[in-house]
Amino acid sequence: MDELLNWRKEFPILDKTVYMISHSLGAMPARTRDRLQEYADIWATRGIRAWEEGWWDMPVTIGDQIGKIIGAGPGEIVMHQNVSIAQSTIASCFNWSGKRNKVVMEEMNFTTNLYIYHALEKLGARVVTVPSRDGVTIPIDDLLAAIDEETLLVPVSHVIFLSSYIQDLKAIVERAHSVGAMVMADIYQSAGTVPINVRELNLDFATGGSVKWLCGGPGAGYLYVRRDLVSKLQPMMTGWMAHSHPFNFEGGPIEYADNMYRFLNGSPNIPGLFAARSGYEIINEVGVDRIREKSIRQTSRLVELAREAGFRVNAPTNPAERGGTVAIEVPDGQAVTKELLRRDFLVDYRPRAGIRVAPHFYTKDEELDLIVAEIKKIVGSTTASQAAQ
Repeated sequence: MDELLNWRKEFPILDKTVYMISHSLGAMPARTRDRLQEYADIWATRGIRAWEEGWWDMPVTIGDQIGKIIGAGPGEIVMHQNVSIAQSTIASCFNWSGKRNKVVMEEMNFTTNLYIYHALEKLGARVVTVPSRDGVTIPIDDLLAAIDEETLLVPVSHVIFLSSYIQDLKAIVERAHSVGAMVMADIYQSAGTVPINVRELNLDFATGGSVKWLCGGPGAGYLYVRRDLVSKLQPMMTGWMAHSHPFNFEGGPIEYADNMYRFLNGSPNIPGLFAARSGYEIINEVGVDRIREKSIRQTSRLVELAREAGFRVNAPTNPAERGGTVAIEVPDGQAVTKELLRRDFLVDYRPRAGIRVAPHFYTKDEELDLIVAEIKKIVGSTTASQAAQ
């Protein structure tokens, strides 16, 4: 018996679909509706008083719930609307016009991060992207060799979004720190399905969001900063929440807060934070180690099924190097994905990867067979149609 299937009743959409898209949008917990009603009730009854009665503190109190999942301590995480804002906030802390102005990242990093750091080239940054040799992995030796004494920041993905390849963050942090550089890990595709401990890794920064494996929905990104770095950094991307006395409304240059609030900017996305809480609670209750154990088993089966069906798999073969997603390359993948969605088989398609299929802790084993069989049917019917023409 798979005890984790007891959680299926928490997610209404699982009754009507084969839900294989948690790498992109985790299923909504039923209790999230109650959380959003709670937000509406507080706003309706408490009005302006709600800020003093908890809203103002939510970027940190909600961040503490994520901290339990990724190994951060209390007060070491603040919530942002998304990763773009979180990464940009940290990037704005540094002077990019000096000799140490190099950014080293993988070419398969998520596009928003690539856009952010290439934009810094206007301020003097030198961006080096390490290529993949096989379209799936990033050679760790190539990445480590690119990090040198002129490197300021190494913003890398823990799990590559296209191929689900798990990068060796420990080796990257050790190399970066040995030459005086810092590491920014995007853990969006790992938190909630691949165990990670930001403190044990000695990460300088980590960012992520709640849309995917955390089942927290959109609008709840997060930023972790290593505690000893907090007082040393002054973001230029800032706002009134970052002030040490925001309600004094003082003019002139900002006087930064002496805690993680200094990495905030404008007013927080309160409804998004209310919505996200249920997912964090459930992931903490289930436990990432248990989720990972099941994920390895189910993704291994997916790889086997896809290859038996004659499809190319764009994901690592070694389960230890593979996150929670299996990308399956098929003819006319985008059209096949559209038809799958129409049939209530929920997946997505990405260029250079294929159809991305992602079981989570609430996935039945038989659904693995169902999704691959459905892909095979659609590909077969499409091929037959083309041949007839």
